[in-house]
Order: sequence, then structure tokens, then C-alpha cells
Amino acid sequence: MASEDRDNKTPECFPVDDYIKRSYLPIMYGIIFVVGLVGNINSIIIYVVRLRPWKSSSIIMVNLALADLLYVLCLPFLVHYYIHDDWIMGEAMCRIVRFSFHFNLYGSILFLTCLSVFRYVVVVHPLRAAQVQRTSWGVIACLAVWFISVLEIIPMVHMITVKKTENNMTSCLDFASNDPEEVWVYGWLLTVLGYLLPLVVVCLSYIRVACELAGGPHEGRPNRVRARRMTVLILVVFVLCFTPFHILRALRVYTQMEAQRPVPCMLLIGVNAAYTISRPLAGLNTFFNLALYTLAGDRFHQAVLGLLRWRPQFLKTKRPIMVAVIGQPGRNSMSQANVLKS
Repeated sequence: MASEDRDNKTPECFPVDDYIKRSYLPIMYGIIFVVGLVGNINSIIIYVVRLRPWKSSSIIMVNLALADLLYVLCLPFLVHYYIHDDWIMGEAMCRIVRFSFHFNLYGSILFLTCLSVFRYVVVVHPLRAAQVQRTSWGVIACLAVWFISVLEIIPMVHMITVKKTENNMTSCLDFASNDPEEVWVYGWLLTVLGYLLPLVVVCLSYIRVACELAGGPHEGRPNRVRARRMTVLILVVFVLCFTPFHILRALRVYTQMEAQRPVPCMLLIGVNAAYTISRPLAGLNTFFNLALYTLAGDRFHQAVLGLLRWRPQFLKTKRPIMVAVIGQPGRNSMSQANVLKS
């Protein structure tokens, strides 16, 4: 609970964070689940079926889609939990679901950072582009991202717990809602190493790419425009999705640590409400990732259009075509016949 005085019925302690949790979270997680499930499955199918052979960036994109897919598959459990306000699937499943969110979060951050670095090399150091685009580089980068992400999140598994509430309901506590003394230092390590350090790399890559693309006779070429848009989109994901979450998570843990002292109840509830709002916003990176795939190259865009235009052979209509037949002398010089297209 955000405050020990939650049962107090004064207007100052109105539990707005509880109402946000029970109404806002199920709706947002439901939307992310539907869009993310359909979008990422289609993206993986397109990459596997229509976009072979892969470059290094394609391998990173497929792994990013897999990470998003693993995340959205856990969202129905959270939707059920927040609607009924009771966790019925045990402590192990609670840890798996909470783990999946943070694993996707920091895995996505690292995958997007790899894309920024690879794009930087291709644009700023074109002589090395062929080497960076090799399949082996993509495989190495993805294996490193999976390994580092697991290494970052493994300690969290032992910090996430379930808790019995006063009305005999079970709560699957979010990471920042657990013991603040235990999660404070680890939370800052995650923020610095898992978010701030990649953010610095992305910003530096963006600055160099922007400077390289700003001038020159080929500034308006499609590949340069696409590279600029892709770099900007990655930076937007960091700013809009990841930054509010990390700031508000730190405030949430800090206010819980200060809850032992006289702290205004509305401050505790307000911080928790803002942090609750930021959690689905962090999950919205799956939406931006779907847009990112279309900016990765014309081939993905063309594959999507081809998939939308595809129809089974038996549904294709036969159109009559006009064939000109040259007649013999004394007859009509030109006759026409309808021939069905086979």
C-alpha cells in the first residue's frame, strides 16, 4: 500500500492509484497484447518467409520481435490480475511475469542500442559497412544482448514476492513495490548500466549520424532519409517510453523508504499513480518497434504490401483479354475474340 493510512477516508488520502491500477492497467495491457501479438507474429513471419537471406540488422530485428512476443504473451495474466485484484497463479508465475517485463525492457534497450551503433558504422564509416552487415555480427550482437539481459535481471527474481492483503487477497508485487531497502541499490544499478549507459551511446550515435547526413549532395536520397528517421525513432523510444519509467520508479522506491517518516499521504499516492501510468508506457516500445521494422529497409515494406495483396489462387478472377486476329483477304481485316486468361 502506498500509505498506512489508506483506510482513512479523508479526501487527501483518496486512493486514486488503486483506481488507476484497476481501470487503466487492464485496458493498456490489453491493447498492447492485441497489437503486439498480431504485429510481432506477422513481422517474424515476414522476416522468416520473405526476407531471406538476412543481414546483421535483420537478425537483430527478429530477436527484438521475439523479445516483444515473449513479453506480450505474459500480459493476459496481468490483465486478469488487475481486473480481479487477486493473483491466483502462485509465486513462481508472479516472478516469471514480472521478470518478462523487465527482460523485454532491458533487452529492447540493448537491441535498439545495437541498431544505433550498426547504423552509425554504416553511415559514418561506409568502408566498414559490408563487414558490419555480415550475419556473424548480428548473431554475436544478439547472443551478447540475451546474455547481458539475463545477467541484469536475474537478481530481480529473488526480490519479487507475493503478499496477502487485509481482505485475504493475494498481490503480485511489482519490483518497485517490494522492500525498498532491498531494491534501492539494485534499482539504481539497473538504471545506470541498463538505461543511462545505452542512452549515452544512442545519443552519441544520433549526433554523429545527424551530422553526417546533414550535408552533402545526396542528402535527400531515400536511404539517407530512412537512416535519419530510424535514428530519430530510436531516440524517441528512449525519451518517451524508457525515461519516465526509470525516473518514476526511483521516486516510487524513494517515497516508500520515506514512508516510515511523516510524509504527506497524497505525495505517496501521487508518485505511485504516476509510476503506475509509466509502466504501460514503457511497454509501448513494442508499438514503436513495429514502426521501426518498416524503416529498416524497402524490402520489409514491400513484403508487407505483398502480404496484404496476396490472395489464394482459386479466388483470383479470370479477366477476359482482347486478342487481335488478322483475317484473310476478302474478309474483315480485323476481328476480335475474347480469350479467358488461364
